Amino acid sequence: MTNLVITGGASGLGLAMAQRWAKTGTNICLIDRNEDGAEFALQKLQRLGATAFFICCDVTDDNAVAAMAAKVKQQLGTIDILINSAGVPTAGSIEAESIDVWQWVLNINLMGTVRVTKALGPLMRQQGKGHIINVASQAGLTPMPMMGSYNATKAAVIAFSETLRLEMAPFNVGVSVLCPAFVKTNLDKSLPDEQSQMQSVVTKLVQKGNVSADAVADMTHQAVQSNQFLITTHRFERRIYRLKRWLPNLYYWLMQRRTKTFTLKGYHHDG
Repeated sequence: MTNLVITGGASGLGLAMAQRWAKTGTNICLIDRNEDGAEFALQKLQRLGATAFFICCDVTDDNAVAAMAAKVKQQLGTIDILINSAGVPTAGSIEAESIDVWQWVLNINLMGTVRVTKALGPLMRQQGKGHIINVASQAGLTPMPMMGSYNATKAAVIAFSETLRLEMAPFNVGVSVLCPAFVKTNLDKSLPDEQSQMQSVVTKLVQKGNVSADAVADMTHQAVQSNQFLITTHRFERRIYRLKRWLPNLYYWLMQRRTKTFTLKGYHHDG
């Protein structure tokens, strides 16, 4: 039976991915700091046939991550799939975003992924098998304005994943990086308090997402089977990324036109 460990697994895209693997008969360890949502998530997974348990862990806390890793090794022994899905959004102009917000989002989105990978990756390397999926974002490939700190963390997760892929390849451990565009989840509810004025803007973007979390989970499951590295989820955004690589000046002109109104509205909210 497959052993799956997933951070940020109690809700949103993380839970959708856990549910997808649950359908195939999987031992699932949910890692999240949200204890309230964990029980409901476990019930969902168990109804799908999975054996599931929960470990409360804040991925920004070195000691908590070390304790979590010890529990995972004790209860599972081996790890077939590790999904780093814990993450938070930010929104606001570069002028408006405080250094505290930058440090907060970096500590979760990037360093949380790094901490968990450093804690559990050696076990997978020693096993000589497994697959690691890091959840980044389309924002790391084709950044939008008014999301500077978020864009930077997700671009960093992509670069980290590229490095990890090279380092894990000799040990038969695959690596994928998932880069979804806006998906209808509860991600917009995690904005920091000082950015609450951007809540309505972010919520509208999330609600416009035309790909469901379940569909993204299906794509991710399929990609792991074929050892695919870069997982993009939305057709239009996939084309935009290709345009950026092949015709960067045209890409910049197009993005500037498409995002001008959004930028002006964002500065209005910040002001």
